[in-house]
Amino acid sequence: MKRTFNVAIDGPAGSGKSTVAKRLAADLGFCYVDTGAIYRTVAYFLDLLGISPKDVDGVARYIDELTVELAYDSEGAQHMLMNGMDVTADIRTPEISRLASQVSAHKAVRDMLLEMQRAVAREQDCVMDGRDIGTVVLPNAQVKIFLTASPEVRARRRTQELAAKGESVCYEQILQDIHRRDEQDTHRAIAPLKQAKDAIRIDTSEMEIEQVIVAVKEKIEEKRK
Repeated sequence: MKRTFNVAIDGPAGSGKSTVAKRLAADLGFCYVDTGAIYRTVAYFLDLLGISPKDVDGVARYIDELTVELAYDSEGAQHMLMNGMDVTADIRTPEISRLASQVSAHKAVRDMLLEMQRAVAREQDCVMDGRDIGTVVLPNAQVKIFLTASPEVRARRRTQELAAKGESVCYEQILQDIHRRDEQDTHRAIAPLKQAKDAIRIDTSEMEIEQVIVAVKEKIEEKRK
């Protein structure tokens, strides 16, 4: 069986990993997997049930009632299905993002989703982004990238992104959320956010998106040759 080619892109919230991963997948003709959206779907499901991310027993008990699926439209855009219902738009809120960070710390949740993510990578060439892709999900990915940027730059990007969608935003609040999210993601006991030893670190603070994509493409081409 032909081995697929996998690109793992990790990094903190607002580092640009989703934007870069999405563009790379489109340019290379690879499948794009946004694992953050998968965890947001779980968080959204538990939130609808009124289950707090701090309720370990509750999360473990109700997670078996959830089926998460990835679907792709004609343009290759990823859609999230929660028990068959498309919740792609519903999960894109600051509150669900905050809850997703807490939910992702649960072993029961990670165990449930790990094989699903790996199965995609086994079946087709893909670019997968998240926080533990290079370290846990795809430790044998041919290319591993760790994108980062200063908290201030990431907060500014997120503010602009939400404002463009017509949402009322406060830079200071988003910066505070970024710091809190970083603390949660890097200090959780299970699969914390950290750079894989063989990952290439790229600080995007002073880079335009096109520069980042060119830099990553060069690394991919080196490996593919």
